[in-house]
Amino acid sequence: MIPNRELHIAGAGPAGLAAAITAAQAGFTVVVHEKESDVAGRFHGDFQGLENWTSSTDIISEIESMGIEPSFDHIPHHDLVCFDPSGRKLSASSSRPLYYLVRRGTGAGTLDRALLQQALDLGVTVRFGDRVDHLPEGGIVATGPRGVDAIAVGYLFETGAPNGAWVAIDRQLAPGGYAYLLIHDGQGTLASCMFEDFHREAVYLERTLAFFSSKVGVELENRRRFSGYGNFELPRTTVQGQLLTVGEAAGFQDTLWGFGLRYALVTGHMAARAYLAGSAESYEEMWRRRFAGQMRSAAVNRYLFGIAGDRALSWVLGRVAAHGDPHAWLHRLYAPKLWKAALYPLVEKRVASRRHHKECLTAGCDCTWCRCQRHNELAEGV
Repeated sequence: MIPNRELHIAGAGPAGLAAAITAAQAGFTVVVHEKESDVAGRFHGDFQGLENWTSSTDIISEIESMGIEPSFDHIPHHDLVCFDPSGRKLSASSSRPLYYLVRRGTGAGTLDRALLQQALDLGVTVRFGDRVDHLPEGGIVATGPRGVDAIAVGYLFETGAPNGAWVAIDRQLAPGGYAYLLIHDGQGTLASCMFEDFHREAVYLERTLAFFSSKVGVELENRRRFSGYGNFELPRTTVQGQLLTVGEAAGFQDTLWGFGLRYALVTGHMAARAYLAGSAESYEEMWRRRFAGQMRSAAVNRYLFGIAGDRALSWVLGRVAAHGDPHAWLHRLYAPKLWKAALYPLVEKRVASRRHHKECLTAGCDCTWCRCQRHNELAEGV
């Protein structure tokens, strides 16, 4: 599998670069093929959350244990401020960070730029503008999402408002998902992250803007529209011959809330370790042991939240706020349980990925979902 101690990786996202860093540290010659002209082609400095509740190990400590320096900006957030479907404000605070606020994009301090620089410093060759449709000698596939199961539409903006983070669980703002507002040092991200009814994204975004303007009083200066997407599915296999698939290319994503950065970094690292050992099968063993139960639990959570009415959602959010340690509560929510494992086969098809769903509801539609579907059809390969 590794006669030349050389590894080729398709994709320079967090998963691909984590794999590249791991392999380069072991002395391998690493070549990363990236079809875009730079890292983070889908992002423009928007804030995202690096979740810290699905594991008892702090994500920053885990990154360091993998040999990756957390040289990117990462602001710990201990507080949870959430609005339930009735608009009621609920607050909770945790002794441990619930998540770390990071930025995505090409600028200084972003997650993507920091990972790229670490890879380059280790001698990794990154070939931008180099789309590969096939890795004949094998390698790691980290080409990003191949389907559109959730979209985020929003605004990046400047503001004089104080730092903070707010989340709203309301089907009128983000069907099946949530809306959020993140502000740090005069920069902000406001978005609706929706799992359903994608073609009405403009309606939900404007409702989200009106909601947070009313509840938080934020004013958006120099706002710029952005959109993104993600796919998720519990993969049946991540190994095809000598190809190991990581991150969202394999479907690794939180089915409930759509957090995927931890999955990307860890599976990229795992795949590189398996490749170094010359054992593709060990990658399957590693990710299944670490993530399979958690992903099944998240899928069941999503199904149950989906059928719960507004009163049930308000009750759940109230319990989180009333709990003395929201970190522990969220950790238990994602923890594998026997009853969730038994229920998973019944809900699997109901939360299945739209990866192969081709229907466009309106001819020539330019909504995020349709544009991404067309992009994915053109990008199939490797």
